[in-house]
Amino acid sequence: MFSQAQMIRIISLLMFFGLLSGLAGCSTWMSGGFKDPDVQLIKVDVIKARLLEQEFRLRFRIDNPNGVSLPVRGLDYNVHINGIQLAEGHSNEWFTVPAHGHHTFEVPVRTNLWRHVRQIVKALEKPDVPIRYSLKGEVKTGMLFGRSVHMARNGEIIPGDFIRE
Repeated sequence: MFSQAQMIRIISLLMFFGLLSGLAGCSTWMSGGFKDPDVQLIKVDVIKARLLEQEFRLRFRIDNPNGVSLPVRGLDYNVHINGIQLAEGHSNEWFTVPAHGHHTFEVPVRTNLWRHVRQIVKALEKPDVPIRYSLKGEVKTGMLFGRSVHMARNGEIIPGDFIRE
């Protein structure tokens, strides 16, 4: 029969090997073989546009170029339009992006543009003049040993393309 000391030693070794095998999956992130995922803002839906509060839904797509699945733990983001901060916040949604696959996810956004209404109206007076936008963020990946992937997108939208006559 095993003594208590031998039993503790066996359990400790099993736990050590279990931890070691679990960390082997993280070696891709620690080595140079990990490729950062590509994160894109693919759509912005206006849910409600009231005078004092606006609700949007930002839809993102994340592409995983790696040969292993990629756990995602959340997203921090910051959106500007013509230098005006539209929204900032974070999403704590957890999901896994399959190896060499993609996943789309949505982030609800609430904001109050009342203090910027004069600048926004001025920009909308010329519907053919492009409005600059900027999206910056950080995607948190991994389980035990996480890695943050930074993203930045800049572009322009033409308000006349979205205004119905």
